[in-house]
Amino acid sequence: MNKFVFSAVASTVAFAFAFEAAATEWNVSVWGKRRAFTEHVEKLAELVSEKTNGEFTMNISYGGLSKNKENLDGISIGAFEMAQFCAGYHRDKNRVVTVLELPFLGVENLAQEVAVSAAVYAHPAAIEEMAQWNARLLMTSPMPQYNLVGTGEPRMSLADFEGMRVRATGGIGKAFASVGAVPTSVTATEAYQAMEGGLVDTVAFAQHAHLSYGTINQATWWTANLNPGTVNCPVVANIDAYEALSDAEREALDSSIPEAVDHYLANYGKLLARWDSVLDEKGVKKVELSEDVLAEFRTTAADPIRDEWIADMEAQGVPGQELYDLVVSTLAKAKMAN
Repeated sequence: MNKFVFSAVASTVAFAFAFEAAATEWNVSVWGKRRAFTEHVEKLAELVSEKTNGEFTMNISYGGLSKNKENLDGISIGAFEMAQFCAGYHRDKNRVVTVLELPFLGVENLAQEVAVSAAVYAHPAAIEEMAQWNARLLMTSPMPQYNLVGTGEPRMSLADFEGMRVRATGGIGKAFASVGAVPTSVTATEAYQAMEGGLVDTVAFAQHAHLSYGTINQATWWTANLNPGTVNCPVVANIDAYEALSDAEREALDSSIPEAVDHYLANYGKLLARWDSVLDEKGVKKVELSEDVLAEFRTTAADPIRDEWIADMEAQGVPGQELYDLVVSTLAKAKMAN
C-alpha cells in the first residue's frame, strides 16, 4: 500500500473512531417490564436522543443489569449510568427520602406527589446523602396511594387486620404493623409468588403494579379508599457520568425531565380512569372502609410513626423535623395551587 493510500485510510479510521467516541451511551437499570411506572424513563431516553440527534442514547434494561434492590449499589460503583430504585428497599441507604413514605401524609394526587418529592430531592441533606452513593437525584416516579388486594373475606375493620400477612414496605409496612398486621418486604417482582404460595394474604401496591405483577389476578377484593401512603422511587444518575456529559448533553437531559414527568402523569391518568373497568373485567370486588375505621387507622399509625421517624433521624444527624415540615408546607402550597 503506498504512503498516500495508507495515510488516507488511517485518516478515515481516525475520523470514524473520533466520531464514534463522541457519542454518549448510558445504560439504565430498571426492573419488571415496561409499564406506567417506567414511562418517564422511556420518555426521557426518547427526548434526549431527539435533542442530541442520536448522539446521546440510553439503553434501558428491565432486570438485565441488576436486581432492583441493588440498583443504588450499581450506581455507586458505576456499573451503569442511570437507575430507578425504591426507598423502602434499603432505608438505611436513603434515609432522607423516606420522609416521603411516612403514612397518611395527606397527598391527594400525583401532581402533589411530584411537588413534595421535588422539594425533598432539592434539600441539601438529600443531595449530600445521595452523593455518598455517587448518585444524583433526577426525578421521582410518582405513584398514587397504595391499596390492598386480598383473597377470602375483605378486611373491613382494624380487628380484621390482626395477623394479616401483607406485602408492604417502608412506612406503609409500619402502618400495618401498628394495627397488628404482619408486613413482609418481598420485592415487587416476588409479590405474585408470595401471594400465590400463601406467604402473604394481601399485597399493598399502586394500581399499575397490581396489574404489572399479576396480583390483581389472585385477588377477590380491592380496597378503594384505605390510602395509607405510598412508596418513593427516585431515578438517579451516576454523578461521574453526569459530570462527564458535554454542556449540550447535560442541557438535553435536564431540560427533558419536566416533559418526561408530564408524560408519566398523563399516561398514569389514563390507567386510573379505567381502573374500575379493570376490576369488573377481573371479577374483583371494590370495597370501601368506613370513615370511622380510616380515622382509627390514621390515629393509630400516623402520629406515632411520624414522631418515631423524626426522633430516629435527628439521632442520626439527619434533619428529620425540618424535612417533615418541608413536606407539609410544600403539600399545603400544592393544594392551594390546585
